[in-house]
Amino acid sequence: MIDTDMQNKKIHQGRNIKRFREMLGIKQEALAFELGDDWNQKKVSLLEQKETVESDILAQVAKILKVPAEAIENFDEESAINIIANTFNNHDHSSPQFATVINNSPNFHPLDKMVELYERMLQQQKEMIEKLEKLIERKVT
Repeated sequence: MIDTDMQNKKIHQGRNIKRFREMLGIKQEALAFELGDDWNQKKVSLLEQKETVESDILAQVAKILKVPAEAIENFDEESAINIIANTFNNHDHSSPQFATVINNSPNFHPLDKMVELYERMLQQQKEMIEKLEKLIERKVT
């Protein structure tokens, strides 16, 4: 039943781009700058409203955000929240719900992956700040 629900659920790729961009602390203007001359803040805003994003653009955005394209294509916030909530809040390890989470989870601890993602996001934010500082220096001089 869970598999059927997940297959029927539409993933909003544009919203996922926005989520990852915001988690990394990157403004739409900065993403537009990284995407190239024919991009601006408004175009990024429109991209984030699209349910499905063209694969070449998705790949380019994923590379800039330093996240796998599959993460943008497949991330479902509701499912992620349910898995985390069930994993950390369910103390009755004999319950079927807990068993389902354990059986469907990969061979790593979700918290470790979240810490790893957070560290990557901090590094990405640092790199973006450095790029923006260089850009500002060029415009000032």
